[in-house]
Amino acid sequence: QVQLVESGGGLVQPGGSLRLSCAASGITFSFYRMAWYRQDPGRQREFVAQITGDGSPHYADSKTGRVTISRDNAKNTVYLQMNSLKPEDTAVYYCYAAYSSISYWGQGTQVTVSS
Repeated sequence: QVQLVESGGGLVQPGGSLRLSCAASGITFSFYRMAWYRQDPGRQREFVAQITGDGSPHYADSKTGRVTISRDNAKNTVYLQMNSLKPEDTAVYYCYAAYSSISYWGQGTQVTVSS
């Protein structure tokens, strides 16, 4: 079976940092475009960052400069480093994998930025 398991979320103070991880299993990981999305109650799921199988990143304009997406194909893991966190970064962050017509979502990890 396919699994995308997020980890690394939690409570941080404004200005702090977190690194989220998404460990994939059941897929040929290096083939997949990986991405991170966020969602708050009452809002649509929003794109944060993506990275191609060969490591080319792309970021949402609102996140550029504060987040870095990376991947380790040997570990079947994609990361989202988040710095200078703000209260408005609070959301559930979801891992996404896509290849051809196939896509998968993780179950999400909660990030809360609060003093």
